[in-house]
Amino acid sequence: MVTLAPATTAPDASLTVPRIVPVSTWARTTVADRQRADTANGPSAHFVRARISTSPPPQVGIAPVLRRPRRRKRGLPAGADRVALPLVTLITIFLRGHPAVKAFLRTVGALAAGSLLGLAARDEPAARFVDLAPSAGLTARTVIGGERTKEYILETTGGGVAVLDYDGDGWPDIFFVNGSRLGGFAGEDPPPSRLYHNLGDGTFADVTDKSGLSHRGWGQGVCAGDYDNDGRVDLFVTYYGQSVLYRNQGGGVFSDTTRAAGLAGPQRYSAGCAFLDFDRDGRLDLFVSAYVAPEDAVRYRPGTGSSCSWKGFVVMCGPAGLRGAQNLLYRGNGDGTFTDVSERAGILKAAPSFGFTPLVLDYDNDGWPDVYVTNDSRASLLFHNEHDGTFKERGLMAGAALTADGRAQAGMGAAAADFDRDGWLDIAKTNFDDDMTSLYRNLGGGAFEDASLAAGLGVNDRYLGWGVGFPDFDLDGWPDLLIVNGHVYPEADRAGARYAYEQRKVLYRNLGDGRFEDVSLRAGPGIAQPRAARGAAFGDLFGGGRLDVVVNNMNDAPSLLHDCAPTDRHALVVKLEGTRSNRSAIGARVVVVVGGRRLIDEVRSGGSFCSQSDLRLHFGLGASAAAERVEVAWPSGGRDVVSGVAADQAVVIREGAGLVGARAFRAFKPGACS
Repeated sequence: MVTLAPATTAPDASLTVPRIVPVSTWARTTVADRQRADTANGPSAHFVRARISTSPPPQVGIAPVLRRPRRRKRGLPAGADRVALPLVTLITIFLRGHPAVKAFLRTVGALAAGSLLGLAARDEPAARFVDLAPSAGLTARTVIGGERTKEYILETTGGGVAVLDYDGDGWPDIFFVNGSRLGGFAGEDPPPSRLYHNLGDGTFADVTDKSGLSHRGWGQGVCAGDYDNDGRVDLFVTYYGQSVLYRNQGGGVFSDTTRAAGLAGPQRYSAGCAFLDFDRDGRLDLFVSAYVAPEDAVRYRPGTGSSCSWKGFVVMCGPAGLRGAQNLLYRGNGDGTFTDVSERAGILKAAPSFGFTPLVLDYDNDGWPDVYVTNDSRASLLFHNEHDGTFKERGLMAGAALTADGRAQAGMGAAAADFDRDGWLDIAKTNFDDDMTSLYRNLGGGAFEDASLAAGLGVNDRYLGWGVGFPDFDLDGWPDLLIVNGHVYPEADRAGARYAYEQRKVLYRNLGDGRFEDVSLRAGPGIAQPRAARGAAFGDLFGGGRLDVVVNNMNDAPSLLHDCAPTDRHALVVKLEGTRSNRSAIGARVVVVVGGRRLIDEVRSGGSFCSQSDLRLHFGLGASAAAERVEVAWPSGGRDVVSGVAADQAVVIREGAGLVGARAFRAFKPGACS
């Protein structure tokens, strides 16, 4: 058995060739050796993922591509094997070579691995997503900076969205984070963030004015959780300036409790947030990421420095050349207040960076929540929960910080799911253009591999991704992948046919063998619709058992994507209520056993891109009309098991009491689906 070692330079200095060595030789190399190799050959010298270990890294560079996949009915073209093997071999050699061809060959390699080696379309029909926002009454525009030009980095971020049932009537409502403009609004106040109440008939009512959600300014992200355990879900909204905690008082009214809760502090450029119970004491804590130093958000005008240009255009500056910021962790005290424990918990040991989305997940299956943070233009962070109130940053050692060839990316959003159904949660991360969405496959034992190319995600590298999720849109029990896109530079419209400011979404179908198929072009007008999208949130808004997608679009009305494709498959929606655990059950893990398969998910606050999806969990059951059982592992350490759960309903499971409620799905077919 051999593995790829750091490259050596051929006599032709324009070409870098990988050196093949036995595994035993790799095991004897030291970290210092690998660092010296990186210095000599550049950051791409490690073709495999950068993980400090004495064991050889998995063959993520070539092996998954060369492994012969199971043939499908509409699989390999004639002669594909004879073409693919030498082509992929050449790509492997050149991938770390000349920088002028590196990006191009990365795309060609993905196409060879996907198209030639069997990523053929399945026989089932694709989805048919339509945008119901206009007919549903979601018409208010989100305002974020200038429309035709962006002078500062502050004008490019924000746009989080939340799906939450704030009044507990069983119908998920929607909250859109709004922004502002540098030049003001001609004497008027900036527009408010918007709260829409779900009327249960396919439409929504704007209830912002009476909701008390009155703060205005440069809104960024949002997360939800019942921080005071009173049975009503609360909101935390991040801002450039002062973020705001809204306590749900009932009756559709929220109150600003930021100062009373101990969360008022210095001005920050906060980005994403997530409630979690990191110490498992039954009280929600709060993690808040930050993008850049607040003073740098509007400091440098376009063209000021070397980082203020793109594709020959003078553009806004950053994040390169700006100062980063640090993440914060607040511990819930149980009396409605929070204490900043960022330093004590080890969060501040990570150097300041450009943090966007915190994603909370138990990646090592030890029952304790960990935190993954996407960083723009820097290595992503993975804070491992040490069970004693502290965290250790392990992103690099775990293999989830960089690409397979050791490159930092411009990370934006993140989502978690067990996409290969092996019992370990995997991570998807959206990135800047000229790059692909990252897929980190969880190997167990605290390690990940970059499976992006092997999974077929390399077919798309022209989009700038933001919100992301793993909705099982075809209800076959395999998490699919949806990404919303949009550029940061309006100048992208003048950079050639490859680039655009407003971009379509990308939808990948999970093939069930570790690979995804891009079905975007046959997934309906809602996916094809170009927008400058940011946040995306997922939930069954209409009670029909299908996941809908709410998208916050920059300087535009929102999108509400509903799948009209017919299906005879089944689904199950699970809502949890904690008693000993936090009331929102955030951090609880649910396993739905159906047909001998184990479908896994966790109740999660935050994620996507600085957004909040429905706290209820959605499972596609395929042809099964019932789940053998639903297993719940609560943050308190307790367990509940409910057996023989019928499909096609939304159920409520209460900690210690089991199944306490159920509502059958209803038929929902809006006019746009006709």
